[in-house]
Amino acid sequence: MKPTTNASQLGFSMIELLVVMGIMSALIAVALPRYSSYRSNAFDSRAEIDLRSVAMAEEAYFLEKDTYLACSGASCAQLPGIKKLSSGVVLAVTTTESGFRGTASHPKGSGRTFIWDSDQGGLLE
Repeated sequence: MKPTTNASQLGFSMIELLVVMGIMSALIAVALPRYSSYRSNAFDSRAEIDLRSVAMAEEAYFLEKDTYLACSGASCAQLPGIKKLSSGVVLAVTTTESGFRGTASHPKGSGRTFIWDSDQGGLLE
């Protein structure tokens, strides 16, 4: 005679479900801080790339106009070759006697501010 199976014997037990939930929780606890770090580094990279682009555009502007352009945020889009900057990047360029100084950061980044000083040779570390 063949044993019969009723509906209460199908599926996972409570212990099996709790073990799986525990393993998933441990994996999430390890992965979440790394994900946050990767994400803030990506926002920092956006700010640095935008600053580099604006610095090169400032040099192109200088070749055409024989002066540098002070700008901030979206107003930097009037520089040659700059169509649109990354959203959220806080960027400002000020002119000096012999060059320009630009700063860029992203509020969702690590808090790092990138500085480009043309008098000191470019990106400052």
